[in-house]
Amino acid sequence: MTRPYSDDRVAPPAGFRTMMSGEEDLPPYDIHMIQAQPFPERMRLICRTWLYQVNATPIPIYLAYVFKIVLLFVGGWCLFCSFTPGMGSPLAMGTWAFTPIAFQKAVLWALTYEGLGLGCSTGPMTGRFIPPIGGVLHFLRPGTTKLPLFPGVPVIGGTRRTGLDVALYAAIFGLLFRALVAPEITASLLLPIVLLPPLLGVSDKTTFLCARGEHYYTALVCLWYAGAVGGDAGTAGAVWIAGCKMVWVAIWFWAATSKLNRHFASVICVMLTNSPFVPVWFHKKLYKAYPDDLRPSALASGIAHVGTVVEYTFPMVLLASGGGPATPIALAAMLSFHLFIAGNFPMGMPVEWNVAMVYGGFLLFGTNGAVPLVVLTGAPLLLAFLVVMLVVVPLYGNFVPSRVSFLMSMRYYAGNWAYSVWLFRKGSERKLDKLVKAVPLLRDQLSRIIDDEDMIETAIAMQPSFRLMHLHGRVLHGLLPKAVDNIDDYEWMDGEMVAGLSVGWNFGDGHLHDLQLLEAIQEQCGFEEGELRAIMVESQPLGGSPNAWKIADAASGVIAEGETKVADYVDLQPWPTGKHAEAFFKDAARGA
Repeated sequence: MTRPYSDDRVAPPAGFRTMMSGEEDLPPYDIHMIQAQPFPERMRLICRTWLYQVNATPIPIYLAYVFKIVLLFVGGWCLFCSFTPGMGSPLAMGTWAFTPIAFQKAVLWALTYEGLGLGCSTGPMTGRFIPPIGGVLHFLRPGTTKLPLFPGVPVIGGTRRTGLDVALYAAIFGLLFRALVAPEITASLLLPIVLLPPLLGVSDKTTFLCARGEHYYTALVCLWYAGAVGGDAGTAGAVWIAGCKMVWVAIWFWAATSKLNRHFASVICVMLTNSPFVPVWFHKKLYKAYPDDLRPSALASGIAHVGTVVEYTFPMVLLASGGGPATPIALAAMLSFHLFIAGNFPMGMPVEWNVAMVYGGFLLFGTNGAVPLVVLTGAPLLLAFLVVMLVVVPLYGNFVPSRVSFLMSMRYYAGNWAYSVWLFRKGSERKLDKLVKAVPLLRDQLSRIIDDEDMIETAIAMQPSFRLMHLHGRVLHGLLPKAVDNIDDYEWMDGEMVAGLSVGWNFGDGHLHDLQLLEAIQEQCGFEEGELRAIMVESQPLGGSPNAWKIADAASGVIAEGETKVADYVDLQPWPTGKHAEAFFKDAARGA
């Protein structure tokens, strides 16, 4: 049961300036005033700023993303389809877009596009300005940091990218482009592309996740298997269509299942308040009592529940209807669902992925709705592979999230993510410059394009708001004082930003910036005791178990670990109040 909220912030020690609560205290705030506040008050102000923002991201940036999707993603697909006679013209798309080879090239292009780092986690909305991508710029550079699946194993287990890693990555994408420009997709073209990405993923798991292995690679295996052992053309076509139907339905099913938690309502709040199309008056409706009670409102919870039901329902209807009268209704629901997500420009920018899901939905369940899943019984090896990838791995990952990437578990935009916060003693973050990397620190990127130092400081100061506005961020209220003596002596850097610059890609997967990355960075940068502390919070297992967490020092390793129950933080505000705020004031007094 949700408890009523009372503003139980505590009075800070003498010498701290604070602001009053209420409507007279609304954004925008002067950055120097924010910086003068104690930590709990700073967090309150930046969280209010997040909610109150109107087009926090400039409209030209949104338009740049739209042009990227239309010209590069869709345009690239049209270009590669044009290598097949009679296909590729955007003006005649209706005559060729829903043919088998168009879908095959869509899968290949999507895998290529994401694997190069052009899709998810690109551009300013993901903290990438100059350059706007990581991916290929990092993966083709020897000496960059990587995360092997089996650390320490000779040849493949090192933490630095070797010439072999670079050559293998280049070979994969050379093979992908060879297939994309071929007039016909054959099993012999696909076989090396099926074999090599998992090998590279063993040496650096980031590359496999970056290419969205749980989705596009799995669909690719369906295409290859059907061509290699599927029998005549008609049978082979039915096999890969049925296999890809399983892929699409599994993604929808597990994504909906992952939303069966207490986190998703806060995701709705954050996503809609970050949207360029949602007015501020509606922002306020998403919270219990703006501006002082920023827990999700009944409206936000209702939107979350409706979204979950819709995501469960339309795939089941698509499967059951078999192209019948209910199919157009389910396809319309599917289209509306993905337009809602893509149209709100969610953080991480998985917009091209939503485009691919919509296209696949129409081709697999509309054009080919009559193809039943039962045809997969004639392809037992493919069926076994799909059961492992689409049932066993996600099921295990949902119940034991610490062992499986949230992408492989298909626990997408649900709010229940593993994450980390890295705390650098001020000035020590410059040691990250020792890393071989393609992307500089955020402050350095901003300095290249912004002359106003106050604007840069505002962008840096806003970093914690994204994490704290999500429900799981409330766990930090009790962990930050455990991690460091005085939070004001440290600079906050979200683990997503650390992963983006050090391993070349990030997309909400906290396992890419956990203890393994901390150890790899320490090996190269040599932080002193107390210079770098990282707080790592694991996802909740399905069923509502506590969040496990660790606090680690780069030099000395894990210094604390434990668990926090959701009941302990579900009714907290995004900023520390009460006893949690007191802990920060005591730390500040000790530091003084």
